[in-house]
Amino acid sequence: MNNILVLGAGKSTTVLIDYLAKKCKEHNWKLSLADLSLETVQRRTKHHEDVVAKKLDVNNVQLRKELIKGSDVVVSMLPPAMHYHIAEDCLELGKHFFSASYTDKRLKEKAEEIQNKGLFFLNECGLDPGLDHMSAMKIIQREQEAGNHISLFKSFCGGLLSPKHAGENPWNYKFTWNPRNVVVAGKGVSTFIRNGYYKFIPYHMLFKRTESVDFPKLGSFEAYPNRDSLSYRSIYGLDSIPTILRGTLRNKGFCRAWNILVMLGLTDDSFELDLPEGFSCQMLTNAFLPYDPQMTPQQKIKQLIPDLDKENLEKLAWLGMFSTEKLPKRTGTPAEILLAILEQKWKMNPEDRDMVLMQHQFTVVGGGKSRSIYSDLTVMGDDQEYTAMAKTVGYPLGAAVYLFMKGQFKTRGILLPILKEIYAPILEEVAKFGIEFQERTLDA
Repeated sequence: MNNILVLGAGKSTTVLIDYLAKKCKEHNWKLSLADLSLETVQRRTKHHEDVVAKKLDVNNVQLRKELIKGSDVVVSMLPPAMHYHIAEDCLELGKHFFSASYTDKRLKEKAEEIQNKGLFFLNECGLDPGLDHMSAMKIIQREQEAGNHISLFKSFCGGLLSPKHAGENPWNYKFTWNPRNVVVAGKGVSTFIRNGYYKFIPYHMLFKRTESVDFPKLGSFEAYPNRDSLSYRSIYGLDSIPTILRGTLRNKGFCRAWNILVMLGLTDDSFELDLPEGFSCQMLTNAFLPYDPQMTPQQKIKQLIPDLDKENLEKLAWLGMFSTEKLPKRTGTPAEILLAILEQKWKMNPEDRDMVLMQHQFTVVGGGKSRSIYSDLTVMGDDQEYTAMAKTVGYPLGAAVYLFMKGQFKTRGILLPILKEIYAPILEEVAKFGIEFQERTLDA
């Protein structure tokens, strides 16, 4: 077994390819990278003459299977919707499969077949999901093995601008990962449990229900709950825990301003617009406000949201929501049109650097006393290739493939990196590249 195939050459692939190329050279393995854009593949592999660059349309099933057939391990860096089809091919052809994305429910139905074929299918091995699983399980299993009881677990993660670049615009934010996921984040109902009470937050209330999260030397951030925290009780072996919450981090003030766009309906992704030629940003905003030709959009918004302050109104103005400039996109859902506006405003400049933050909070009871444990991760981007996001996705996934190729993982089936056999060596490997959690313990 010595052939690795990576499908997809997106932004976060550079770190993964650089890492795997080095390991392949050391162990005489073969590495191939395939993507629809051969130019992108060649750009990603230009420093690695041994990496085979291939052009592939993943929708061409026959060619896709031919490529997979010639490999032993397949790593999918494609859009999430494609993972299941690649995994199906791997199952049919008897190939091992890796991805950084959530496990597809349809794939779980094939768990027995995957197990019986002796295949290793590892999902959720990037940043979030990925490093969150591994770093949390390290503490959870350690404390449980010591006979201690965990009564609270909170986990927060966010892709942000580094502090040096965060003040460039009043939102203190730019797109450092998938822009669409940012715009539609939180759709549905967020579910968690606090002190034994189930809590449900509908989307229209989500960005009002934030909490403060502190990082040493970096200060305070705000977090809103993720959609599903409850399922992680069983995943982490914390079925009876009275408090569990997972959330997304943003800079202070972001959520209140974003909530204005939510209340106006500009983040709606449920219906399509087909706007006339020449439609402006101001006209779009006005279309979601009451009719009154005597009032400006700003006045209408202030009337609808009486407690709206000048600072948040200025944030909307900075985005161009009151501008007479033509919309960059006139068809699509409101969320898609808003995304087109934001991609112009929140685009990373060449000199910008990103930052990934993660924090786990535990309350642990044992030995007659209670302790609070904080586990923090801070990773800064180096440049536009080695971003914090690319590093925290590429290194864990690359390490998992490398360790598997070395024969270190004996378990087979559909897996998450929550087994000590898997997470311990991965965390040890990625620590070599500055991805290391800092732990603090306080008496509760």
